[in-house]
Amino acid sequence: MARLSRGQRVGYAVGSFGTGGFGTVPGLLLLFYLTDTLGVAAAVAGVIVFIPKLWDVVIDPVLGGLSDRTMLRRGSRRPWLLAGGALLPVAFVLTFAAPGALAGGSAAIWVGVFFVASVTAFSMFQVSYLAMPAEITDDYTERIDVMAWRIVFLTLAILLFGVAAPLLVDAGGGGRSGYLVMGLVVGVLLGVSLVGAWVGTRSTRGYGVPQVGATLSEQLRAVRQNRWFGMLLGAFVLQALATGTMLAAAVYVAEYVLGDAALTSVLFGCLVGPALLVMPAWRTLGRRMGKQRGFLVATVLFLLGTVALTLARSYPPVAVYVVVGVVGVAYAGMQMFPLSMLPDTLAADAASSGQQRAGMFTGLWTAGETTGFALGPAIVALVLAATGFLSTTEAETALQPDSAVTGIVLAFSLLPAVLAALSVPLVLRYDLTQERLQTLTTPEVVNS
Repeated sequence: MARLSRGQRVGYAVGSFGTGGFGTVPGLLLLFYLTDTLGVAAAVAGVIVFIPKLWDVVIDPVLGGLSDRTMLRRGSRRPWLLAGGALLPVAFVLTFAAPGALAGGSAAIWVGVFFVASVTAFSMFQVSYLAMPAEITDDYTERIDVMAWRIVFLTLAILLFGVAAPLLVDAGGGGRSGYLVMGLVVGVLLGVSLVGAWVGTRSTRGYGVPQVGATLSEQLRAVRQNRWFGMLLGAFVLQALATGTMLAAAVYVAEYVLGDAALTSVLFGCLVGPALLVMPAWRTLGRRMGKQRGFLVATVLFLLGTVALTLARSYPPVAVYVVVGVVGVAYAGMQMFPLSMLPDTLAADAASSGQQRAGMFTGLWTAGETTGFALGPAIVALVLAATGFLSTTEAETALQPDSAVTGIVLAFSLLPAVLAALSVPLVLRYDLTQERLQTLTTPEVVNS
């Protein structure tokens, strides 16, 4: 039975504009900001972008439990949407506002402190936000519609922020001042989106009462019992790592392979622009052949596209853009399908356990996603360090050795391809179909 009006679906989905923006901009520009503006060594920069996300992995399950308690007391997780939406913009701006007197190690500490604050505020929002679809509707098909709206906003965000953020840096004069301008504009947009989701979901209601107070060992035991969640999470984390690696490497590809860092915006337009056109096709495919098969098709297409990018240095720029466009088509499906499958795994857990533990599971999901996206830039930084990349400040230029350029290309292509290939067996084993979910959740089965 459908539970949500179109306004409620859009009201929920608008939050993905902010989550997409925060997922895109630091992954795209933070490592480059550290190595090519603040003069931070590549290996140190990799640590700085990874440690805050490691903290996020620790805090996400805790926030999941707190979110469940809020749901129990108030019948809604929405207060966490407001808290995250209010705090994230401030912390984000400060991350890209390192004072001119700081460079190298001291600048790295500044960025690390405020990036920790940013990811904490983001998790306040994201953990509760991901839990809500399993509670505001109990209809299998409606969850596809909810996630389709969400992916539309997510895709728009990735396109807008991915294209505009490098342009804002240039418009602000480049260097520190350019990153500050970018941080201010992006921070405002993040706040509007996240607070907008808090406003847009005010008339929704939750179905079911959450179970609270699970320890870490109990959470891990619940994941082992819910094999569909475990397989889906494993595949999603590997793919988050693949896309996180591509995001972090993209600006280096633009600068050192295509010859101009400003072409990062073009790369992002090619990556995300096609997704806006094909999202209805992915939605139709999911309805016709099932979510799991659609997810598999998207994964294989992504794998083929990234393999083709291993030859990027020998392609003319237009060929690079075309292949990146193919990867973008696949990326849209790789976002929509797992996010529409996640509420199904939560419903299956509720049916089998008799408990509503959505916040607990989405806390673990967010932690896994965060780990993937955090490791991506860290891996790129390690590749750069291992292949002889030369870090610079905004006042310097460097001619990179051929080994470093090769490393950049491999981080953009072969590494994501390998990670996508590792996720395929998990996708193949996922078998929570609509029919099986209906069997699990019928009163006769639940009460038997």
